This record gives sequence, C-alpha cells and structure tokens, in this order.
Amino acid sequence: MPIRPAPTRASLLTASLTALAVLGLGACDSAPDTGSAAAAGPSVIVPGGPGEANRTLSAEEAERQRTDDDSPNSADVAYARMMIRHHAQALEMTALAPEHAGSGQVRKLAERISAAQGPEITAMKGWLTSHGQQETGGGHDHAAMPGMATEAQLGKLRAADGKAFDRLFLTLMITHHEGAITMATDVKAQGNNVQIEEMADDVVAQQTSEIARMRGML
Repeated sequence: MPIRPAPTRASLLTASLTALAVLGLGACDSAPDTGSAAAAGPSVIVPGGPGEANRTLSAEEAERQRTDDDSPNSADVAYARMMIRHHAQALEMTALAPEHAGSGQVRKLAERISAAQGPEITAMKGWLTSHGQQETGGGHDHAAMPGMATEAQLGKLRAADGKAFDRLFLTLMITHHEGAITMATDVKAQGNNVQIEEMADDVVAQQTSEIARMRGML
C-alpha cells in the first residue's frame, strides 16, 4: 500500500479557507431578505369613494399621500385673480390688430395670443369657483401688476395704424408677456397648488416662445 505524504501546513490552510467560503455562500443564499421587506413596510387599505372599490397602497405611497397637501394658499388665489385681469388686457390689445395692424404676421400673432389666453381666463375663473373664491378681492392694484400697459399707452395703440401700430403693439406685448412670466415665476416659488403651478408652467413656456418671435418681428 503506497504511503501518502503528510499534508503540508499550506494545504491544510487552503482546505479550511475553501470550506469556510462554501459555508458563507450557503448562508447568504438561505438568509431571508429582511432588508427589502422592512423597507417595503406593510400595505395600507384606503377606502374608495361612493361606488368605488378600496385601494391597496404601499407604505411609501400612503406616506406620500398623507404629506402631499396642495391646498391653495393666498399666493395661488392672488395669482389667479391677477392673471385673469392681466390676460384680459392682452385680449383688449389683440382685438385691435385686425383693423389697425399693417403686417399679416402681427395679425396672426394677435390671433394666436387671443386663442391661447381666452381659454386660460376661463380655466382660472373655473379654478377660483371650484375653490370657493371670488374673481375679485384681496385689494390688489391691477395697474401695478408687472407688464401692464397704462391707459395712455393703450390710447396711443388705439390711435395707431399700419407700421406704427405694429411696432407699438409688439413693444407693449413683449413687456406684457415679460410681466406675466414674472408673475408665473413668483407663484411657482410661493404657491402651493399643483394646478396653479401647471398653469404657471404653461404661461412661462408659451410666452417665452412668443417673446422670442415678437423680438424677431421688430
């Protein structure tokens, strides 16, 4: 019978480390995933409205719904009231274009502005009504709103025709749009209602684009 050589110290150490590694892998595979279960947390049953089924939310979703309160604050209400008046002046200015503008581009621009801001006025009036607010109130000085044309400027616009009207219209409307963007930016920082924030986002995007177009027409 052949005599096997006695195991060396190095080979014994290697065998021990291999056995420990195998045991460690087995322990990792069999251990329950308690971390992810704890992170998920228990689900929450939320009662549905009349005629609606209950909903099951994760703990994270339930916490988000609990903390996401977008109740309108005074900044939201003031923005809606002021922007209704602000848009109304823009419509007053665009209504002059069909008879006074000398450029077809200016007439088309005025038509687009009117088509966009008319429905926005309706939406903001509806928002105020749905939240139990009047269209007027708060003691705001509408003449002091950023970008508003003065009565003297409006008088000059009504009296102008052709190229003179086009230039004055574009100059006043650029300033008017810049004022609307200022108001929208302010309410995004100070307001709390998601719907008002979305309206303000639309104002910023649309009127920024129109300002660039009008500057190219001057």
